[in-house]
Amino acid sequence: MPTNALADETSPYLLQHAHNPVNWMPWGEEAFARAKSENKLMIISIGYSSCHWCHVMERETFEDSAAAALMNEHFISVKVDREERPDVDQIYMTAVQLMTRQGGWPLNVVSLPDGRPVWGGTYFPRENWMNALQSIYEIYRDEPEKVLEYARQLHEGIVQSELVNINPNPASFSQEEAQAIFINWQRSLDTMKGGADRAPKFPMPNNYLFLLHFGQQDDNSLALDQVRLTLKRMAYGGIYDQVGGGFARYSTDTDWKVPHFEKMLYDNAQLITLYSQAYRKFKDPMYARIIGETLNWVEREMTGESGEFYSALDADSEGEEGKFYVWKKAELQELIPEKEWNDFASFYNVNQNGYWEKDYYILLRNPGADPMQGEPLKPEAERWQQTLFEAREQRERPGLDDKALTSWNALMLSAYLEAYKVMVHEDPEKAQNYRKKALRNAQWILNNQLKKDGSLYHSYRHGTSSINGLLEDYAFSISAFLKLFEVSFDEQYLKQAEDWTAYIKEHFQDSASGLFYTRSLQDEPLIAKSMETADNVIPASNSVMALNLFYLSHYLDKPAYRKQAEQMLNHVKDRMLQYGESYSNWGRLMLHLTYPYYEVAISGPDAHQKYEELQHAYLPNTLWVASEEESKLPLLENRFNEGNTRIYVCQNKVCQLPVEGPEKALKLIQ
Repeated sequence: MPTNALADETSPYLLQHAHNPVNWMPWGEEAFARAKSENKLMIISIGYSSCHWCHVMERETFEDSAAAALMNEHFISVKVDREERPDVDQIYMTAVQLMTRQGGWPLNVVSLPDGRPVWGGTYFPRENWMNALQSIYEIYRDEPEKVLEYARQLHEGIVQSELVNINPNPASFSQEEAQAIFINWQRSLDTMKGGADRAPKFPMPNNYLFLLHFGQQDDNSLALDQVRLTLKRMAYGGIYDQVGGGFARYSTDTDWKVPHFEKMLYDNAQLITLYSQAYRKFKDPMYARIIGETLNWVEREMTGESGEFYSALDADSEGEEGKFYVWKKAELQELIPEKEWNDFASFYNVNQNGYWEKDYYILLRNPGADPMQGEPLKPEAERWQQTLFEAREQRERPGLDDKALTSWNALMLSAYLEAYKVMVHEDPEKAQNYRKKALRNAQWILNNQLKKDGSLYHSYRHGTSSINGLLEDYAFSISAFLKLFEVSFDEQYLKQAEDWTAYIKEHFQDSASGLFYTRSLQDEPLIAKSMETADNVIPASNSVMALNLFYLSHYLDKPAYRKQAEQMLNHVKDRMLQYGESYSNWGRLMLHLTYPYYEVAISGPDAHQKYEELQHAYLPNTLWVASEEESKLPLLENRFNEGNTRIYVCQNKVCQLPVEGPEKALKLIQ
């Protein structure tokens, strides 16, 4: 079996291609130096381990000897794991979108030896791929000046598209602007089935965190109803694994029925956070069940020995998409007693509603009489679920991408803390288990991903940490450690968040805009500087940092941090008003700035108990800080009293008289 230069990599995606007949090289200076010395165009092929069409193109093309021979003779071929190198992916995705008006994975680009792209697209059948490569090679051989000129023009377009227009006007925000974001956004919402009014349907958790927050602050029932509708339809659809818990990446249709079957850590982390916050608002027991089942899946299938969280599960098993998750009717009839079959088939839609293809059914639930409120599982349904789970465990499992990414781990760390705050009233033992898992993961980050100079690594696998941290690693880690500080009262986590903030201000910040570049200015430059500002399935790292700066300005009494957060928000304000769903995480900052925002300080021997009592309420406009001992933090200083525990509710540094009962504190906030 042939082996190429990917054999020494740690990424499961790159290792999947290590035995292709293509002479793949990893991204790095060696590949570019070779392309320059041999004057060859480069093929830059980007994907990820759980990408279905990446697997298809590998089987059809990259394992084909004729295609490999063409690539090896005329090109230097580089494989990139987009999850390891989202900075590289962002640049070349921009290039392909400029060339073709669309993007996706696998992402395949032909570039000059210096990395400037000249041609690209996504998935190509073998013949189309080979014909395109032959044509590009011949043009470059015979008329190189044409290729060079096109590369120059495209490179200018990439550089321009990565720039952020600086808003020179003073930062100013209003409730009317926040309301306008929702009014414009409403037109694209599916008010019958939830989510966006189009297919495919992605969960987009940060969209619904904004709508939940806005609905609460603005007392807007339309926003709140859209959240409840979407959360129920997702939980009852095929996008949710009705047997083992956890959500697939997206639904290919408008009904949340047929998923793209891969399960990503980042989706599930954010959805746990969303369902947790929604539970605190609506107290729907179905949300608590979804949280519990999904975290059971994370613990069972996605957690490493050191407390790290793995990245993804493939869509495919046994060479077929979704085979692990779907069922044939005869299989189910063997498992379910005949006298229960009709009820079972109706409950899980083993009928035309649930039929998929090739005699397979996708299990999904009927919405029920109330389109928004979940129904409790009956005892027989819990038994059916367990029966199916045990039977499914005997199947060949989907492939696991067992690398751990710092940014995604921080998202799941935050999710565990959000679940803790929900369960502290419902199931205290489970809540403490969630808190313990979060603390263990935080220690994993500190032990393995934190370098001696205070910077972070991005990736980890089998004991090896690699790749310099990107802005997303710092942004999500700061956010997670601020939540850890809130929950644990341990000021070391606040100090660590402050240290990381100082580090990225020095190494990532653009002085003109106050925004941050995707990668450190000290790292080897790419063909363009990227600055991530639009929220996608994962929020933009700049929007996360703007929120972090806002919170830190309160914790540390640093007005300059708040001013920078406002400056960052000001640069994207105009686009927010027009494209709310693409700036929803920024929208949460706008809500903090335009509606009442409270700082709640709890000081005294019973601070932890009172903090936990207050967590049953949904208070998105509240920053918490508490201590069971004397503290020098600005919000806690000179407030400790050994005799009793007091709760201070403050707004804009002006505090009400302290109260002792959580109910009285809630009245001051609500």
